[in-house]
Amino acid sequence: MKILYALTLLALLSSCAEFYNIQGTSSVSRLDGSKLYLKVVRDNSLQNIDSCEVVHGKFRFSGQLDSVTMASLFMDDQNVMPIVVERGDISIRIDDAQQKVSGSPLNELLYDFLDRHQQLDNQLVELSHRESQMLLDGIDEYVIGQQLSVEAQKIARQTDSLETHFIIDNFDNVLGPGVFMMITSGYRYPVLTPQIEELMSKATDRFKNDPYVSDYYRTANEIHAQMQAGTGASAPVIEEPNDSIVQSILNAE
Repeated sequence: MKILYALTLLALLSSCAEFYNIQGTSSVSRLDGSKLYLKVVRDNSLQNIDSCEVVHGKFRFSGQLDSVTMASLFMDDQNVMPIVVERGDISIRIDDAQQKVSGSPLNELLYDFLDRHQQLDNQLVELSHRESQMLLDGIDEYVIGQQLSVEAQKIARQTDSLETHFIIDNFDNVLGPGVFMMITSGYRYPVLTPQIEELMSKATDRFKNDPYVSDYYRTANEIHAQMQAGTGASAPVIEEPNDSIVQSILNAE
């Protein structure tokens, strides 16, 4: 009787469990036969949570979902694209033109944001092309600089606003910390920027207590405090610190 009860309970728990199902297709021939990995950041390191092989342009990840998490799709050591591992039938499309994830709510939100971000990035690239053309047309370099710098600053403000509002709108799900990580991972070391200060001034407890956000902000403040102590004056929000200061803080000395 006890065994029957235990089996019944196990069946009920299994039926309540949530699962993720990720189906992928690729038209990139070099991916065929490659091993793909889903990786997440845990304890300040990347850890595999699933893997599969690309066969004839198709691949699939599936498993039980402990919690919704922000992950990255890797091919060997190459980061291919971000993905939210959540309940539902998720689709990944990889081709030479773009990489896109769809089919679940948070992935739809993420890739709408990434598409808009890419449009702004493309506008910056177009400015570089325009600069080359203007030089060929014989326009004075000073005039070119004056004109294009104004446009570049406008695009930078739009990008900053897009990122900031997206993170604020998603403070309490995995997208907020996930996009924060994507933005800050490009820095050499944790720094305080006006954007980060604005985010932290408005942040919810859930966002502040995210392990990556919390560790990043603590370290950035320690580096900033060391800079102030070294100069004996109030340092600006962004400044290049001494490498030894940064390393000692990162090593928790």
